[in-house]
Amino acid sequence: MRFAPCLLVLASGALADPPAILDARAAQGGDGHWRFDVTLAHPDSGWDHYADGWEVLGPEGARLGFRGLLHPHVTEQPFTRSLAGVSIPEGLTEVRLRARCSVDGWSAETVTVPLP
Repeated sequence: MRFAPCLLVLASGALADPPAILDARAAQGGDGHWRFDVTLAHPDSGWDHYADGWEVLGPEGARLGFRGLLHPHVTEQPFTRSLAGVSIPEGLTEVRLRARCSVDGWSAETVTVPLP
């Protein structure tokens, strides 16, 4: 499943683009847990400002999983990181993903990912 990025061009350099989830894939393993492969884009500038994580949310906003990003990806944009071993409550047919950056915090945008 592919998602088109929705990036805003801002006139002020003081405001940065939030991390954008460009692509997300979910797959259930034989043990019943889920793996998420998420592609992000963010204008990382170095250790002072970078995309530092993303999370998997249930329908009521409960966190089901978190993938921390421990360093900037200045020269690797967009980039994909995975999170395995996510336990999804029975009966859920979709989850939401949300990304975060070290300066601006959580993006207001979420991406809905169907669970095949």
